[in-house]
Amino acid sequence: MRDSPIMRKSIAATLLKLFGWQVSFSIPQCNKYILVGAPHTSNWDFPLGLLAMWGVGLHFSWVGKHTLFRAPFGPLMRSLGGIPVDRSGSTGFVKKIIEIYNSRDRFVLAIAPEGTRSRTDYWKAGFYHIAIAAGVPIALGYIDYPRKRIGIDRLFTPSGDIEADFLLLQEYYQDKIGKHPENQGPVRIRSVINKTTQD
Repeated sequence: MRDSPIMRKSIAATLLKLFGWQVSFSIPQCNKYILVGAPHTSNWDFPLGLLAMWGVGLHFSWVGKHTLFRAPFGPLMRSLGGIPVDRSGSTGFVKKIIEIYNSRDRFVLAIAPEGTRSRTDYWKAGFYHIAIAAGVPIALGYIDYPRKRIGIDRLFTPSGDIEADFLLLQEYYQDKIGKHPENQGPVRIRSVINKTTQD
């Protein structure tokens, strides 16, 4: 039996309900945007996020280490919306993503700005620069383990003032707790750290 979006949506919603998770999806309809996913502290974040998005009928793409796309799992990863990226050097990835946004009528790219499940001192700002260059808004997605809530409930257009916009992100994510809070670093960019050190 072939997979279908309706069947996938039903199964995902049933599984989330079975395990006690609530899903909130309350942003205006939009065909193209960057979807930020945070906090990212566990291997469980991805499957839960995938189920949640399937449960609300959202098709999205995501980026992952190129090693995840090797045989025999490559075709599966791509069918789930995966886009491989080689982090070992400059590969023109940002340019590639901007070209995809410009060439498609619909495209949602999910990015975990922390870039790792381990604690980090800052978020990687690639998602922000892609949104600016592609002229698309940023949707704020979250996973909150203590409350068993996952969803997307804010959409904003980046102003170009990254430090001001990151203050908005800090406020939004301050009460969102990951599965491993000890791995959850601050919501800030590297330039803020450098500026603080210089001061």
